[in-house]
Amino acid sequence: MDHKQHKAGAYVDQPLFKRYSGNPILSRENWPYPINSVFNAGSVLLPDGDTLLLCRVEDRRGLSHLCAARSANGFDHWRIDPKPTLAANPREYPEEIWGIEDPRITYVPEMEQYAVAYTSFSRGGPGVSLALTRDFKTFERYGVIMSPEDKDAALLPRRIGGNWALIHRPVTAMGAHMWISYSRDLRDWGSHKIMLEARRGGWWDANKIGLCSPPIETAKGWLTIYHGVRQTASGSIYRLGLALFDLEKPEICLQRGDSWIFGPEVAYERSGDVHDVVFPCGQTIGADGDTIHLYYGAADSCMALATGSIRSLLSWLDENFSPLEGIERERELPIGREEPSR
Repeated sequence: MDHKQHKAGAYVDQPLFKRYSGNPILSRENWPYPINSVFNAGSVLLPDGDTLLLCRVEDRRGLSHLCAARSANGFDHWRIDPKPTLAANPREYPEEIWGIEDPRITYVPEMEQYAVAYTSFSRGGPGVSLALTRDFKTFERYGVIMSPEDKDAALLPRRIGGNWALIHRPVTAMGAHMWISYSRDLRDWGSHKIMLEARRGGWWDANKIGLCSPPIETAKGWLTIYHGVRQTASGSIYRLGLALFDLEKPEICLQRGDSWIFGPEVAYERSGDVHDVVFPCGQTIGADGDTIHLYYGAADSCMALATGSIRSLLSWLDENFSPLEGIERERELPIGREEPSR
């Protein structure tokens, strides 16, 4: 997106994310054991300065596990674990019988641990599972915390009103929208609320949306990158959009961009096991507190990197959201409407 228009179309002068010239940064050729593909990695900066990607790795059976790759600079020279870092364990967790996928990592200062929310794939469909770790070597599994069909989940890094908050994307009779739920103990969840609806009609994010990387806490609110799925005659297109949510009531959307900001354009994004997909599950923030390193799966086949700026994303939202979105949403489904507790 390198053209300009304001409000009635919402475009930008320059791309908000710049692709790394060395993309793809990880592919199956890099792996120390035979695999089909690597994509959709959660990411975090470790205390020693390394960037860790917890990658979704699909084996040659078609089932996925998670494997860590580390880099001193977050760009290249990745050191990959010689075997799966977190493998499915269907004997103890039958919900993982068909693999585990798409991790999102949140560092939680109160617990001094990393919370890994991931998709567990069972006969009943995809659900949300949770594990805690301090070192990405041993994990405390919580099992399923959101039953199928549900995915695209991440924990917020601090309590909201005394409760932990989880963003996730259930598929219900109401559609495939982003929800937020609350819990005191990370096991029993309630107060389920829609926080962002998929639009309808011809929009780029009509009918199906979901969280990408975990939200970024800013002075203005929770800055959130989400994906929208456009259905076309030749298949789906996964693109990225922006929204901002209230810091203390994150079910309230303050701003939502009208247009997508990043989509599949280059060969490794347009062609692969699933064509036309960019799908980030994680980012890291630079030492300046502004630079975003966005790590994304490309065409469900490899990992890539794009760099942006928190300030630029917030400025873009200020210029490129429509107040009519909130009015339409309030008329159709008031913010705060709850689904019955699961």
